[in-house]
Amino acid sequence: MTLLLDRLSSRRAWLAAAVLAWMPVSQAWAQFRVEISGVGATQVPVAIAKFKAEGLAPQAVSSIIKADLERSGQFKMLDVPGDKFDDVARPPLADWKSKADAMVVGSVTMLADGRYDVRFRLWDTLKAADQGGQSLVVTAGDLRLAAHRAADFIYEKLTGEKGAFATRIAYVSKVGKHYTLNVADADGEGVQASLTSPASIISPAWSPDGRQLAYVSFEGGKAIIVVQDVLTGQRRILAAFKGTNSAPAWSPDGSQLVVTLSRDGGSQLYVIGTSGGVVRRLTQSNAIDTEAVWSPDGASIYFVSDRGGGPQIYRVPAAGGDASRVTFNGSYNVSPALSPDGRLMTYVGRVGGADRVHLMDLSSGNVRVLTDTSDDESPSFAPNSRLIVYATRQQGRDVLMTTSLDGRIKARLATPADVREPVWGPQAGAGRR
Repeated sequence: MTLLLDRLSSRRAWLAAAVLAWMPVSQAWAQFRVEISGVGATQVPVAIAKFKAEGLAPQAVSSIIKADLERSGQFKMLDVPGDKFDDVARPPLADWKSKADAMVVGSVTMLADGRYDVRFRLWDTLKAADQGGQSLVVTAGDLRLAAHRAADFIYEKLTGEKGAFATRIAYVSKVGKHYTLNVADADGEGVQASLTSPASIISPAWSPDGRQLAYVSFEGGKAIIVVQDVLTGQRRILAAFKGTNSAPAWSPDGSQLVVTLSRDGGSQLYVIGTSGGVVRRLTQSNAIDTEAVWSPDGASIYFVSDRGGGPQIYRVPAAGGDASRVTFNGSYNVSPALSPDGRLMTYVGRVGGADRVHLMDLSSGNVRVLTDTSDDESPSFAPNSRLIVYATRQQGRDVLMTTSLDGRIKARLATPADVREPVWGPQAGAGRR
């Protein structure tokens, strides 16, 4: 039988192992361009005016806010001509009542110390009511972050749910013969290279507090698990046992990781403390068990196994015990990820030879196929459980995409190089540079 690990890694063949030479990189090599497509089923119309004097700032704050809200799939964005509105004066809400449910106005002012004061206000046009606003004083380098935080404020006011625009993603890119672990804003901009290497980097995973990334590197041609501090770049080897060490995933409280080890023969799941120490074997099978993820409540661990003949997703109690099968549609289902609210699971399932992102309601077992591409991998939920980022292949290139939960709105994050293995970071703002 072909090993499941070989099948799972076939989509990552471009990550060939080589001798490692660590070279920290402080500058981003490129920036994304966001391309949004699709039409949502029901969308709230929102008018966003160009912020007063934002043309004098290095970032178009209102445009960033608009792109964030549009990418969520929940809003239809309307342009407001000119830049005559600001956060001080009441806008002509009656003129927009028939067109938009809400209106956003604002201003960007450069202060004497070189920082910028970003101010905005949200109006309910139907009730002619002030819905609040903020004043965010930031450096020029944090103008995009201020825009994302403004979008989060607006999103929460209009939906009652937290936004995730000020969060981050991590992913692996390949340029020439080098591989880079990157951290970027949720829209793909503001890229920071955490490390670069001529050896493979795979399976990045965020710690719950957003301060660390665990990943697999092929130092010396051997798969080992490394934990790296996002801010300082300091790293430590967590698992370098005999055989392979792969697929790290953090527990919700950040005290443990579940990993795949072959140190005792075969590939099985083990739980290890984040500081090392005692290693506890979780599964006892003759199959290949890998790609584990913790449930948000910490009670269960979902993983991929070929114990039934083909790769399917199973669930086992985090304390140990018997595993139960979760996926039954199709003969090939891998790469599970749980929504932070615990209601949903996304994964890659094979449909007529095409690997596509699926979404399962865990309470009902109902499954929906979200994509129509053929080489999808590594789906990961936004921390508010409302979007999914994944990697796929389009026009001969490896790209990153986001999709709404109904699959109607997709955004392509295009780069000049191949990008894979995205993972969305937590809601916490810790660990930002």
